[in-house]
Amino acid sequence: MLLKFTKMHGLGNDFVVVDAVSRKVYFNKAQIERLGDRNRGIGFDQLLIVEPPSNPDMDFRYRIYNCDGSEVEHCGNGARCFAKFVLDRELTHKRVIDVETKRGQIQLKVQDDGQVCVDMGEPSFVPEDLPFVAPGLADLYPIDVAGETYELTPVSVGNPHAVIRVDDLNDDIVEGVGPIVEGHERFPNNVNVGFLQVLSADEVNLRVYERGVGETQACGTGACAAVVAGIKQGWLAEEVLVHLPGGDLRIAWQGPGHSIQMTGPAEKVFEGQIYL
Repeated sequence: MLLKFTKMHGLGNDFVVVDAVSRKVYFNKAQIERLGDRNRGIGFDQLLIVEPPSNPDMDFRYRIYNCDGSEVEHCGNGARCFAKFVLDRELTHKRVIDVETKRGQIQLKVQDDGQVCVDMGEPSFVPEDLPFVAPGLADLYPIDVAGETYELTPVSVGNPHAVIRVDDLNDDIVEGVGPIVEGHERFPNNVNVGFLQVLSADEVNLRVYERGVGETQACGTGACAAVVAGIKQGWLAEEVLVHLPGGDLRIAWQGPGHSIQMTGPAEKVFEGQIYL
């Protein structure tokens, strides 16, 4: 099968996007792994598949796969690229787009400057929603990593995150602690790990070690999780500028009962085709 695709990125978090609206497309795990290989395939953090909606009130459905072939529930940077893709391909002319994902429904708003605001839904701090094994509800949870204890905030924003506040965002902690927490026995489905450095009440630095991928240049859901965790702990204000290795996102959350709003860019890199 000759596969047509578009390579895109959101702050360096890169995607291969495939139109399964105009043409039916099917992938197996081995094909996704091959496409995701940066030496023998195209290379990407996630594969995004744009599909017709199953709900008539929605405009589209989209599915998200890591480069190891595992399907994930949500991707904030991917959602922004999705919005740009369907407009560029003239699959819609709407500037407000309602989309089905594995985790539920989201709404994307394309602004006049090309930035995309994503309604990411409400976060959950309930351990069972990630899931995370804990004896009960707490503000911070200690976790043992190679003989050292770290305190984390578990957050579900459609996919699972563990947020750890640090004073220094060095490689040792991200590359050393990240993979251990990702696969820790207290996270039965693994977890995305965010390392948060608070600069002020409205500005932070963040690095994210994503499950099934490793550290990425940017993680939209990770930025949302880090900010809402910081707001919950009293470290941050309701709107925060998040500096990621690939660039900046603006995250806003007014507290329980409100959705998280994430705003940032999306870019097309190139279009291509490859035989599967």
